[in-house]
Amino acid sequence: MDWTKIIWALLLGAMILFLWPRAKHMLKNSPKAEKGDWQAVVLPMAFVIGFVILLIMMV
Repeated sequence: MDWTKIIWALLLGAMILFLWPRAKHMLKNSPKAEKGDWQAVVLPMAFVIGFVILLIMMV
């Protein structure tokens, strides 16, 4: 095995180890979704999907 792969694996493991408690805290203390929140996600996503389909059709 290459020594750089070992170093990258150790760094990735350390990053996961340090980020895990913060992610757990953010998930526990995040605001809950309300009724109108999904429209704020679906509308831009539909626009992006429609734009990608338009670009594919133009080719």
